[in-house]
Amino acid sequence: MQLNSLGFPRIGRLRELKFAVEKYWRGECSQVELVDIAKELREKHWRWQADSGVSLIPVGDFAYYDQILNLTATLDVIPARHRGVNGIDLDTLFRVGRGRAPTGTDAPAAEMTKYFNTNYHYIVPELTEEQQFGIGYEQIFAEVEEAQALGYQAKPVLLGPVSFLYLAKTVDSEFDKLSLLPQLLIAYSQILARFAAQGVEWVQLDEPILALELDTSWAGAITTAYQALSSCEVSILLASYYGSIEHHHHLVAALPVAGLHLDLVTAPEQLAPFVATLGPTQVLSAGVINGRNVWAADLDNIAASIASVANDLKQRFWLAPSCSLLHSPVDLDVETKLAPELKLQLSFAKQKLTELSKLKLLLTEPSSSQSLEIVKECEARRAVRAKAANKEVIERVAALSVNDYQRDDEFAVRQTAQRQKYKLPLLPMTTIGSFPQTPAIRGLRSRWRKGEITLENYNEQLRQVTRDTVERQLKLGIDVLVHGEAERNDMVEYFGEQLDGVGFTQFGWVQSYGSRCVKPPLIYGDVSRPSAMTVEWAEFAQSLTEKPVKGMLTGPVTILHWSFAREDISREQIATQIALAIRDEVVDLQNAGIGIIQIDEPAFREGLPLKKSDWKHYLNWAVNAFKLSAAGVVNDTQIHTHMCYSEFNETIAAIAAMDADVITIETSRSRMELLNAFEDFNYPNEIGPGVYDIHSPNTPSVDEIVALMEKAATKIDVQQLWINPDCGLKTRTWDEVEPALVNLVAATKFLRRKLS
Repeated sequence: MQLNSLGFPRIGRLRELKFAVEKYWRGECSQVELVDIAKELREKHWRWQADSGVSLIPVGDFAYYDQILNLTATLDVIPARHRGVNGIDLDTLFRVGRGRAPTGTDAPAAEMTKYFNTNYHYIVPELTEEQQFGIGYEQIFAEVEEAQALGYQAKPVLLGPVSFLYLAKTVDSEFDKLSLLPQLLIAYSQILARFAAQGVEWVQLDEPILALELDTSWAGAITTAYQALSSCEVSILLASYYGSIEHHHHLVAALPVAGLHLDLVTAPEQLAPFVATLGPTQVLSAGVINGRNVWAADLDNIAASIASVANDLKQRFWLAPSCSLLHSPVDLDVETKLAPELKLQLSFAKQKLTELSKLKLLLTEPSSSQSLEIVKECEARRAVRAKAANKEVIERVAALSVNDYQRDDEFAVRQTAQRQKYKLPLLPMTTIGSFPQTPAIRGLRSRWRKGEITLENYNEQLRQVTRDTVERQLKLGIDVLVHGEAERNDMVEYFGEQLDGVGFTQFGWVQSYGSRCVKPPLIYGDVSRPSAMTVEWAEFAQSLTEKPVKGMLTGPVTILHWSFAREDISREQIATQIALAIRDEVVDLQNAGIGIIQIDEPAFREGLPLKKSDWKHYLNWAVNAFKLSAAGVVNDTQIHTHMCYSEFNETIAAIAAMDADVITIETSRSRMELLNAFEDFNYPNEIGPGVYDIHSPNTPSVDEIVALMEKAATKIDVQQLWINPDCGLKTRTWDEVEPALVNLVAATKFLRRKLS
């Protein structure tokens, strides 16, 4: 029995990679220094995996920005606008990901979107109809040599060819991406041949699209691809995750691959049918440890469920996490402030490898004293979980009625009341919520948390930052202001810290995109709001101006999806509990005189099940959770929501059913293509398409903003349109923000003259 790792987090347990990359971008360290830090991290992570008993060390899961971008570079598919005179190098990847690097010419960054139903963002490959493939970037081959030099048996990990095509976008013209498959397979064959020449025995090819309900052309492409690659002189482990692939059972069972990885956390029922059709020499990698959550596994129950299969397959049975551990924090050992009863329930990436070792022991030596101790640990955790119930919350959810989910009147009535109250101009200007979290603000928060300054002093300095933020917006001429969120560390963490039933780590960071990391809350119990969370800051900001200041909240679906949620009740139940807490806050904001309230739901779409046949149930409860959070207000209170980096075409009816008065969305990287969904559906409410990419440090020109909004006005009635950046501005500097907003205001004034 072998232990199998599908991939490991790369950021470092103290976010060493993030800080090194950002220093390099700022010119505070050399590329050589950055590469050295990355090498140290890889070596540490490989050692941890080897020490836990993993014999095939995954290589290719490391990236300075994004592993899909690395593969795009390896396949020589970098857009011409990002290429430099020296071919594809590290700075090339940074230009693709963020539009700028320490060398080369600035250019619009490539599109970024969510990786399946996760909160990880990948850089979307761009393909032309005449696309050529080859080997254009050597990083993965160098890392194979690096691992081998340290004495490890390297297992390269790559996204499979069909999933790569599926996740890519076409540019210049619309065409069938599968027409590129034959040539792409030649490039993959060349890559696998390079691995074989390096002495690699196993290569992991991930095909997560198998969890989708594929049409015949894409399903057939899987067969075509793996028949073509079967002649390569390496053993292929075909891996899929995030859901069941049982609906493709006959297709997958017939593939000429040496091994198959199954996600048995999301779909344990698929084990039996695949075992029944496993070839006599094929390996089965059983993904039984949850790679996407932080809760310690019930190892005794897992062992009981797979013992017979493990005994039958013996050395052909591998124990693994359900997916790459990219989605997990790195190391629980650095958490020194967690309550013991909470820490007992947790397992991060490094500990999940240990769980695999313990599980192997339970399967191979079930009667040993060590195994009996493992069982006792599992029983103790279950006892702690049982004590977390909150009767009041449970009863409040049970008492909800249909009326609790509805606004008093339909949108047309509300719109009239809101326009009479606010008298906003054509194309009202706003921002999405946050303004720069400067080093001074972060340092102030750090000193307060360390007890170096008093809460009174901390708040007074934050009030001064808020005054400055409001004054800057007034000087610019923004119509609907925000207070800037200087007091907030993260849009989910800030609320989680004030909710009962939610806990926090010090170092439980996971990568969201590039160098951006988030520290998700731990939803361990029933959720409630003991007191107001944002009212004081909203009231203070509103006292500084007669212009409306938005109350800023994170929605229940996003808080759920961007947290590590308990697994003993349904996600629908958790979302409803959070929605009631947010509803209480919305009502308090309204009663405090805040008439425009934004409830952000950027994660709304990422919670979609991968199979469309399962969408209806999810969309019903997700829409209801948002409506429950927003429905407690009067007609002239205007509810906004924000979504980013989502394809809207297939969920537009559900988004309309949320019935937000105004929705703001990311559309800049897609050049307003995402608005097609709102045009085709005849979206009834108001909408603010993002007119510039805040994830790039580049300043949008007035002409660029005008062109995007004119394009938007061909798709949506101008009376429905707002104008805004595509997301919050916390990650940018004021030197970047103010010129961009100056151009946004100038473009808006021009458009008002032209379009009115």
